[in-house]
Amino acid sequence: MPYAPEYLHLVIPDTRFEAWLYGRNSDDATGGGESVEAQLTTGRTFCRDYDWRILREFKDVGISASRHGTKARGDFEDLLDTIETTAPQPGVRRIVVAFEASRYYRNLEEYVRLRAACLRANVLLCYNGHVYDLSRRDDRKTTAQHAVDAEDEAEGIRDRNLRTTRLQAEAGEPHGKLPYGFNREYAFVNGRRRCTGQNENAQGTFVFQAIERADSGHSIRAIVRWLRGVPEASRPDGADWSEDLVRRMLLNRVYLGERAHHGTYRKATWDAIKGLHTAAGRAMFNRVTAKLNDPERQTQRGTGVVHLQSLIALCGECGDHAVLVSRPSTRAGTPTLYCRDAQNVAVQEALMDAYVEEGLIAWFSDKKRARAALVPEDSAVEERMNASQRLINGYEEQLRDARTLAETFDPDTGQPRLSVATLAALEQRLLPRLEAERRKLQAMTGVSPLLLSMLDDDPDLVWNGRPATETEPARPPLSLEQKREVLRKVVTVRLHKASRPGLRKLEPGRITLSFIGEPGFRARPLRAREKPPAQAPSPDAASGT
Repeated sequence: MPYAPEYLHLVIPDTRFEAWLYGRNSDDATGGGESVEAQLTTGRTFCRDYDWRILREFKDVGISASRHGTKARGDFEDLLDTIETTAPQPGVRRIVVAFEASRYYRNLEEYVRLRAACLRANVLLCYNGHVYDLSRRDDRKTTAQHAVDAEDEAEGIRDRNLRTTRLQAEAGEPHGKLPYGFNREYAFVNGRRRCTGQNENAQGTFVFQAIERADSGHSIRAIVRWLRGVPEASRPDGADWSEDLVRRMLLNRVYLGERAHHGTYRKATWDAIKGLHTAAGRAMFNRVTAKLNDPERQTQRGTGVVHLQSLIALCGECGDHAVLVSRPSTRAGTPTLYCRDAQNVAVQEALMDAYVEEGLIAWFSDKKRARAALVPEDSAVEERMNASQRLINGYEEQLRDARTLAETFDPDTGQPRLSVATLAALEQRLLPRLEAERRKLQAMTGVSPLLLSMLDDDPDLVWNGRPATETEPARPPLSLEQKREVLRKVVTVRLHKASRPGLRKLEPGRITLSFIGEPGFRARPLRAREKPPAQAPSPDAASGT
């Protein structure tokens, strides 16, 4: 049996008692740690009433003690170290004081650790107004049962939280960390703070502009530099913009007004940010997502890209798995492009860049041919996206109505208006269609504004820019990153061997250009282990030199 604190001096006479206080909570709704402070205040009053001198206070705010917790309990670990390292004193007995057992532990492993530390140091354990001497068999049994109860309670809380999270996800309600570009509204429901709404704030415009820049061929590194240079775009949490943060922002479908749960996205209760609420905006977001998730996408490790075709152009001798890379010539210091795999082809980089740029601009100058190759897939994208969204809305509404009927009972017969078997059959039929339609909607991308700018304007002017004149301002050229993006989307470049070693000029057929829609065009290089095409593109099928 535990000791009553008012009789402790009689049970253990001629002893001065000293206390360590511990407080913990896992849900700190206000961010101020009021719950923990209330626990410690109760402990201070308790110790003052019984003349126990307080040695130190320990507190873990907003940290779970269950086996599912992800944050380290720093003060709990300090408490264990303090118990084991504090030297005993004659005539002094120390006590660890907490409000209840669940403040110490929510799983048996933590209980065993605390019990072992108290046993070794001859320290008493106090909670719920009772003092336990863990050297006594009945006290060990009692505290162990309390630990089992605390662990079971934690599992019950988790089950309820998972159910609540699932229901919130099905309803499309906000959950988790507040995304950049949004504000949330909160209200206290049954004593707990709950999010009641999520709306775009003034920083949402920077999200849209970042997605626009990514769609226009800017690298993530360039977007980071831009965001860091705009004071209004600084993050509310104080973190500096990084490539990882920008990438996660660009891929976050929360900005489309979607709610994720276990890899499934559904319509959320908040609206998409301005600019992404249209079919064109969604298509732009999907293009950026497809580009960033491309497994073959090469990432630049230096300070910035410096070569137009490195890791984009292919070796015409080895096959479409072999890319060309750039290196300075050891003989004349002239940069060359060569096959990274076999080093069996090489050409001066400036010559190849000039040839490819000339061919690309000539292809875009034939507006009818270029538009036919690029735009047909985009002409009906908005109509297809709207039709897909209507189907998704219809499936979701039908399932929602059916589930409501299954939970509604006829007052006369007491039977549900829709049987569970019928509901299960309907879900089995509609859910696969719903998920397929969602995946189809996420795959619709259209044509990027970067390519459209080459179609709608003079491609030479867009590509190379122009200096300022007396009547017109200067027009900057495309950045190297944007030029590389155009190459990836529009043309496949292959370099073949020269007729004889050491030949420095370009020969007809040495460089082949296969544009989108033509035989030989490849959206990305083959992986090294992929099987090459059965037939190489014929010279007649691609323009060559």
